[in-house]
Amino acid sequence: MLDSTRLRGILPATPTPVMADDTIDVTASKALFDWLIGQGVDGLVPLGGTGEYGALAREERIRLLELAVKAADGKRPVIPGVLDPGYHDALAAGRDFAAAGADALLVITPYYTNPTQAGIRDYFLRYADQSPLPILIYEIPYRTRIAIDPEVLHELSRHERIIGMKACNTDMYHFLRVVAGVDASFSVLSGEDTLFPLQVAAGAKGGIVVTANLLPRTWRKVFDLAAAGRTEEAVAKHRELIPLMNLAFSETNPGPMKSVMDLIGINAPHMLAPLMQPKTELRDALKAEYARLLERGERAEKLAS
Repeated sequence: MLDSTRLRGILPATPTPVMADDTIDVTASKALFDWLIGQGVDGLVPLGGTGEYGALAREERIRLLELAVKAADGKRPVIPGVLDPGYHDALAAGRDFAAAGADALLVITPYYTNPTQAGIRDYFLRYADQSPLPILIYEIPYRTRIAIDPEVLHELSRHERIIGMKACNTDMYHFLRVVAGVDASFSVLSGEDTLFPLQVAAGAKGGIVVTANLLPRTWRKVFDLAAAGRTEEAVAKHRELIPLMNLAFSETNPGPMKSVMDLIGINAPHMLAPLMQPKTELRDALKAEYARLLERGERAEKLAS
């Protein structure tokens, strides 16, 4: 069973290639997972917000997960998101995903009901007790409108089946307080492309990274530098990605990312309602910035040789 020692490195939050009828594009999905595995990523995180979980039909979620599991072939963890706001639906999804071969579950903070911190604590403890798989807590307050107190996360981290979290709280002091008190058996993963090297320097074991779908090897370099304590170099490398990140997140994710997946040989621009494809100008700017980064990377390789 998966434990926190394997929750490290670069785990892309993958978009979901779909056809015009909102069903999974099997060919494109296979190509995406094979591309990422071939680039040396440390795991796959399908069906999160980037994967348009809420807009996918339940049976399509399972189809996509099965493709990811097959591509990973047991060599890398596959950790699907569970983004249902209600306990029973979330638990049912987790059981379906376990049957489809997932290694762990990324379970979002329950939203809309505005629970207290005690309610959040009890929700995750109850879920972990009943879940067929280990779980990671998915804290993303700018989507759910709910942050989890560091002290609650410290307590949850001591549960043997709660093995980590995706930290999308952009408050760095909150992050520092979380990392300072979690159990040694608990892996905090950065959930913010924009803060990644700082969060690794502060104690994150890796990250669930959106733009790693396009540049997995570049993100690996950023991680390796930060994990080795070479923070200044990691930040400098990360700074090169700021124009790309600005474009990728200038409209709701994953629209911009899906519009340029053809850059890695995957044609998957279709979006699921209510999201829409981004403006042509944004797509063209992303492609130009990606080409610039690749050219710079190639020059750097030649200079180093």
